[in-house]
Amino acid sequence: MPAPLAQRLAELLGPRYVLSGVECSPYVLEGRTPEAVVFPGSRDEVAAVLGIAAEASMPVIPWGGGTRMAVGAPPARAGLVLGLSRMNRLLEHEPGDLTATVEAGITLAALQAELGKRGQWLSLDPAHADRATIGGILASNAAGPRRHLYGTARDLLIGVGLVLADGSFVKGGGKVVKNVAGYDVPKLAIGSFGTLGVIVDATVKLRPVPDVDHLVVTPLDRLADAGPLPRAIMASDLIPSALDVADAAALNPVRLAGVGGERTDGGALLIGFDGLAEQVQWQEAELARLVGRPGAVLDGSARDDAWRALGDLARRAFAHATAVMCWSVLPTQVAEAMVDGRAAAERHKLGAAFAAHAGVGVVFAVLGEGGSAGDVTATLDDWRRLVRERGGHAALEWAPLAVKERVAVWDPPGPTHRIMQRLKAELDPRGILNPGRFVGGI
Repeated sequence: MPAPLAQRLAELLGPRYVLSGVECSPYVLEGRTPEAVVFPGSRDEVAAVLGIAAEASMPVIPWGGGTRMAVGAPPARAGLVLGLSRMNRLLEHEPGDLTATVEAGITLAALQAELGKRGQWLSLDPAHADRATIGGILASNAAGPRRHLYGTARDLLIGVGLVLADGSFVKGGGKVVKNVAGYDVPKLAIGSFGTLGVIVDATVKLRPVPDVDHLVVTPLDRLADAGPLPRAIMASDLIPSALDVADAAALNPVRLAGVGGERTDGGALLIGFDGLAEQVQWQEAELARLVGRPGAVLDGSARDDAWRALGDLARRAFAHATAVMCWSVLPTQVAEAMVDGRAAAERHKLGAAFAAHAGVGVVFAVLGEGGSAGDVTATLDDWRRLVRERGGHAALEWAPLAVKERVAVWDPPGPTHRIMQRLKAELDPRGILNPGRFVGGI
């Protein structure tokens, strides 16, 4: 980085909040070391940093907790990493309105702890809550198993503040649930991966903390059973908060209480129920009747450990995973896709593990170690093909740089690409925000 530029940043933020050289090593991305890492402490400082970067045509990579930074094509140049960890305050909490306004750098775990003091919570549960920030969750549209009932960030975001590439500030939405005025900036920001603007604050809808929150683990004799059983549950009077399925390879390292950590050929259904104690008790009994056997009921730390382990599937399923791919298919196709995906990996002599939010059709496929680079590439190509043949979409969630150089991270963008390009050109005309990392090279 040119010395005058570094000096301007140090004068703006203070020298302790501008990292360079070896200090940038924790922020190396796809083998690219950033020229500097900066930590603004306010919206105005974010705007000033972006203004300086725009003048110098310096690429800027927004960075929350780093939990989703592996998603995306490798950057041509890391440029400036803009960390938001200092912007971590709960700005407003209105318990009566069930809303909260937060800065983007607050972690989900910290926010839940604050909201829990008033008996409320944000019904999002992506992996790594201790590190994942609200801004990063929104920017990557991250969600966990409870999306089955409570939806994703799109359903919970009321308003958002964005700093655009030229340093200007845009506010979309409002602070009340019924606010519908103005351009729908919140919907644009969600899932944009920092390519349109830097999220600096957000207003979200909350819910009361449920009286009871259980996870029921029901073993499956065959992975193929993961098709009809979830369909039967969704067609019943049950209202699960989560409806997941995991195969044996995904469950082996988890050692779920009540399952005994034993290896099975099929895997298990993982079904969440929350609410009033009487309602949860009835639903658990009805589930046992529906599937023909009772499952293991997990609560408290055992429940949280199970969800956490499955959320960290890539690191737990294999000592050294070679890739993680996320599929989106119809819920009715989840089991079939998992079975076919396992067969594709076996053809190339590779292990694989699968876990899915079965009720919404999101599958996480982890490829194990072994085999050549060609075998890894061929398996990932087979996986993408089998998903697209079902009308779905596939994206590489994580892979080494050598794999990303051979396998596309995103599916082809399709006819919506022109609209995306126009939005990018309007909001980031110099192309400095996360350039080249999103769909279609945006």
